[in-house]
Amino acid sequence: MESSDLKMAVQRLKDGGVVAIPTDTLYGLAADVFSSSAIDRVFAVKGRPRDLALPVLVSNWDQVVKISKNLPSPAQSLANRFWPGGLTLVVEKADGLPEQLTAGGPTVAVRMPAHPVPIHLIDRLGSPITGTSANISGGPDIPSLVELTDQIGGMVDHVIETGPEPKGIASTIIDITIGIPKLLRQGVIPFDSVLETWETGPK
Repeated sequence: MESSDLKMAVQRLKDGGVVAIPTDTLYGLAADVFSSSAIDRVFAVKGRPRDLALPVLVSNWDQVVKISKNLPSPAQSLANRFWPGGLTLVVEKADGLPEQLTAGGPTVAVRMPAHPVPIHLIDRLGSPITGTSANISGGPDIPSLVELTDQIGGMVDHVIETGPEPKGIASTIIDITIGIPKLLRQGVIPFDSVLETWETGPK
């Protein structure tokens, strides 16, 4: 049964709001990726430069297909092995995504988190959500719910208090738009494991 906490969060997202959520890696700021006004709010809450794109969280592979194009064949092999979990894939963005989300660029970063809260929100919203960290841009990561509420509680529409706390380990980010995976940030998933899966996946 859906808790009142999560029910409120889903409604805020449907209304175009911004919700602070736990994920498996860090606390994040969630908004509907197809709502330009909600994306604008995320940038405002974080004080994030507009030329820095926002990462996206999904709950299934079909949503990746919806928000991207020209996906290389081995991409699904990576998702099958490492999702849900700490691997972020940079893919070509679909034409229908708001320009603000990707800072006007041609790609979008996408991940399926290993955490029940964002998965529930995405499924109930019926849309991917933003997954940027909830800290003020350039500041340290927020380690606890207390600090999350203190720092940004007054700037968002809801702070989710249920669910496991984040583990604090960032995801590995790879670009798969250029023929072979390119490591952009080393995180919890070893890059060697990514390359191995890529090379053995369907071509």
